[in-house]
Amino acid sequence: MKHIVLPAIAAFALCAALPAFAAKQEVVIGIGTQNTTTNTVSGGVVLKEMKLIEKYLPHTGKYKDIEFKLDWQNFTSGPPITNGMMAKKLHIGIMGDYPLLVNGATGQSQPGNETQLVAIIAYNAFGSGNGIVVHKDSPYYQLSDLKGKLVSVPFGSAAHGMVLQALQARGLPPDFFNLVSQSPEVGTTNLQEKKIEAHADFVPFADLLPYRGFARKIFDGVETKVPTFHGVVVRRDFATEYPEVVVAYIKALMEADAWVRANPVQAATKVEEWTRVEKEVAYLYLGPGGIHTLDPTIKPRWLDTIKTGHEVLAKLNRVKALDINAWVDETYVRQAYKELKLDYDAQKQTLANYDIGGTDPLCKVAITRPKEAGEVWIDGAGVSAYSSPLCTLAALNKAQAEKKKVRVAYLYDHALGIKVFADKAFYSIQAGSTKKPVIVPFLLKTDAEAFAAANGGKPSTYADALAAAGSF
Repeated sequence: MKHIVLPAIAAFALCAALPAFAAKQEVVIGIGTQNTTTNTVSGGVVLKEMKLIEKYLPHTGKYKDIEFKLDWQNFTSGPPITNGMMAKKLHIGIMGDYPLLVNGATGQSQPGNETQLVAIIAYNAFGSGNGIVVHKDSPYYQLSDLKGKLVSVPFGSAAHGMVLQALQARGLPPDFFNLVSQSPEVGTTNLQEKKIEAHADFVPFADLLPYRGFARKIFDGVETKVPTFHGVVVRRDFATEYPEVVVAYIKALMEADAWVRANPVQAATKVEEWTRVEKEVAYLYLGPGGIHTLDPTIKPRWLDTIKTGHEVLAKLNRVKALDINAWVDETYVRQAYKELKLDYDAQKQTLANYDIGGTDPLCKVAITRPKEAGEVWIDGAGVSAYSSPLCTLAALNKAQAEKKKVRVAYLYDHALGIKVFADKAFYSIQAGSTKKPVIVPFLLKTDAEAFAAANGGKPSTYADALAAAGSF
């Protein structure tokens, strides 16, 4: 066969006639997460591990020649995420309420670095999630016991805000404690070694440390009655240039929320795999009737909380001015709801969580009062729900008699309304109208004692409660 050789000029002309294939522009999206902060997982590690953002990223129109690269950066608290956003290394950040307002104020004080609050990840409408713990052998059982004691907290965190709020609400001075700044990791070690009297922290540490066996919670943020939440902030310049990407992130967040609610045990198990936070603790927060509610809508109550938090920090000269109206932008979350054919305004009006339900397999009655229910997690058999503390504890006794391994049991605090570990609770036990006793659980020893005194009961331990419940 004869080979055809084109003259150089002809070959050049032929190449010039061929369509040009432009290289795609790479856009790196820096996302600051807090993987071990359990109520942020649906906005962070779940998205990363399940590759949900990639599912919704735009690829048409002005995005057809753009290739997005996600740069996940994990932190233990919110302030370093704000630093990364101000340095333009992060475009999206997730953090708690007090760090969020500092993020907004910091951005507004640096023209060109403004951020926007675009969605919420999870909340507790009354403040639970943050808390104060002491060593399990400590003689302290309430906030007032800590006067003059060495207490640590991650400065600038949601837990720090809770502490300041609690002191101000009680008319106590900022130096009521000897308050020092320690990260969750350092505070945990120092508490375990009894180098500090107490440690205040955010989700999940105030429950994680008691679960691990060396701490006891003596104050829960729900006592402040001030909502707490984690949310999503985005650099304004990034959101303006790539609004569809922000919407894609929120749609991925919404899918992650739905996955957690539909598969709470599986989700808690995967969270442990991805973050090393025990699944029993993750389920306490994210399971049915859990401490935190997954909901991306920006409710007026959360903005009121931001205003309150800003006032708390302003009194201590810890924050710059914040124009909340300029900072909050619901455009993107509304668009995500619209594209998914969901009603944003209806969801914005509700505080409903998904609750424990079904039929009690031991007491054979319907579970109609979720806040009086309980759950038992049997190794290899999953989680079963029960209608009352009595039935839950009786089910525990039955499982142990059958040599089954109980991973954990959950009940609800009668005074505070929050989900608690049954073996960490205090109880009031009194005679019932039938032969069975009335068993009422509490997170705090003082609440159990007060209830027992007012209702003819006896303050009791977990072991006492199990013995009283017996078996059916």
